[in-house]
Amino acid sequence: MEIIEESIFPEQAVEYAGFWKRFWASFVDRLVLCIPNLMIQYGMKYFIEGLMGSIVAIVLQYLIGWIYSASMESGNNKATIGKQAVGIMVTDLNGGRLTFSAASTRYWSKIISGLILLIGYFMMLWDDKKQTLHDKLAGAVVIMKQ
Repeated sequence: MEIIEESIFPEQAVEYAGFWKRFWASFVDRLVLCIPNLMIQYGMKYFIEGLMGSIVAIVLQYLIGWIYSASMESGNNKATIGKQAVGIMVTDLNGGRLTFSAASTRYWSKIISGLILLIGYFMMLWDDKKQTLHDKLAGAVVIMKQ
């Protein structure tokens, strides 16, 4: 456990969330988003056929994922439903709530983390604060709930 420097809770020790906690949180979030994503996918097939329907569906699915993640992580709980289920939350480097802008940066930066052969995700395995590339770009850490 480590104390976050210049934290809003300077006397409080912080435990950073590990790989498996984050993995299962992501799994649960994918399940949560599965229903709206399926509705969009089938709705676009019904209204717009062919390649254009697929493109519109993909764009809408990313937008829903962004609004879900960014609003939940910048909200009072500092966590999506998946993160709440496994007992972790996302904070800024001082232990405070992320802004919607920082949470949005974190969400969209996951694309970069994935495009570089997932190295952006695996960075957490050797980082002192267990930060991924998208955490670093957003100025965030994922910690265990106290």
